[in-house]
Amino acid sequence: MKKDTVHKIRIADFNYPLPDDKIAKYPLSVRDHSKLLIYGDAEGGRTSIQSQTFNNLTDYLPNDTLLIMNNTKVIHARLLFKKDSGAGIEIFCLSPFNPSDYTESFAQTHSCSWVCMVGNSRRWKSGSLNMIIKINGVSVTLKAERITVPQGEQSTTTDSIIKFTWDNSEYTFPEIIEVAGKLPIPPYLNREAEDSDDETYQTVYSHVEGSVAAPTAGLHFTPEILKALEEKGIKTAHVTLHVGAGTFKPVKSEHIAEHEMHNEFFSVSKETINKIYNHKGKIVVVGTTSMRTLESLYYIGKKLISNPKISASNLSVNQWEPYEELCEEEHETQNSSIHPSPYLNPSTSLTPSASLQAIIDYLDKSGQDNLISSTRLMIAPGYTFHYPDALITNFHQPQSTLLLLVSAFAGENWMSIYDYALNNNYRFLSYGDSSIIWKNIK
Repeated sequence: MKKDTVHKIRIADFNYPLPDDKIAKYPLSVRDHSKLLIYGDAEGGRTSIQSQTFNNLTDYLPNDTLLIMNNTKVIHARLLFKKDSGAGIEIFCLSPFNPSDYTESFAQTHSCSWVCMVGNSRRWKSGSLNMIIKINGVSVTLKAERITVPQGEQSTTTDSIIKFTWDNSEYTFPEIIEVAGKLPIPPYLNREAEDSDDETYQTVYSHVEGSVAAPTAGLHFTPEILKALEEKGIKTAHVTLHVGAGTFKPVKSEHIAEHEMHNEFFSVSKETINKIYNHKGKIVVVGTTSMRTLESLYYIGKKLISNPKISASNLSVNQWEPYEELCEEEHETQNSSIHPSPYLNPSTSLTPSASLQAIIDYLDKSGQDNLISSTRLMIAPGYTFHYPDALITNFHQPQSTLLLLVSAFAGENWMSIYDYALNNNYRFLSYGDSSIIWKNIK
């Protein structure tokens, strides 16, 4: 679908009534006892909906399945400072600024700068903020300085660059904020984070620190389910996408053309890309964040083929990339006879496997083990999916970009899926129940 057509999509068409009592404020005591809505099947032969519990997921996945999972870990991103006057200032860490690489930023032992949202911003006009914390009985002073101050009407919440310094080089930044900060649970839970959220708002396979929100489709997995998957021969592969606060940003414009997607860092290992490239069976994606990461690979491969000398900084996927005018792709195909490419057949467009091969070649040539980039990819109705056969996902907010992604995958049937969930006492949003939606329903 062309960009101008997608731009005209009205967000009001992706609304549904969500009573507050349908929103799960807390998780179930046992993760995998949550409900699982199953739409369709692996053969694409049914449009029926059935209800199961998540601990039976393995029974509904073919033996040749590859599960793609996001192994990001939520950090204690909310830092609550107090000025000498007693005014509270909340600093919400969004993404590293200097160093801009997550791994480098988290390795710092004295100072680093982050892009942050600042609450009660107008009460912090100048000077630094200080917080004394104790780590293993040792006192450490954390200081925050505002490097850039936003201007204009939105100055209370607009992003700022905050420099953090601390006076003990024994500790890295993650160790500092683990004690100094609080876990940022979703705002629609309408409650403060509790100690239990430190465990329940992380997937059991979370590993790479950096998110400010959990990849919630993964919250239903348990070690027992992962073991059952392995025993059945179902393979897993991990990607890392650090979920940003923008995942909760509502679409306030009438048409999605005016909505700006948030940029999110991701990393995919060469091992994972090879797994996807060589896999011959079904590919099932766990969560919308894994989906956006997987689909972003296609456009990065396309960039590498179009411009083999492209810099790593230009590999980032922009919001409307999939919806650019079709004539651009046709132009590239026609010109492939002038500059022959090993990936393109002059009579066809780029295949998904060819795009992955281009990335593998790029990593081999550059001696890298991981593809590191970022994405603003907007997946909306009309989008062409390249890799997944099914999506495991929770039930998302009305008029959200996450619901747009689900509707792009399920088609107009998304309304039937959500109606069924609402009428059968499913629990919604981050701590709620989940669904598995199969593509190519006949």
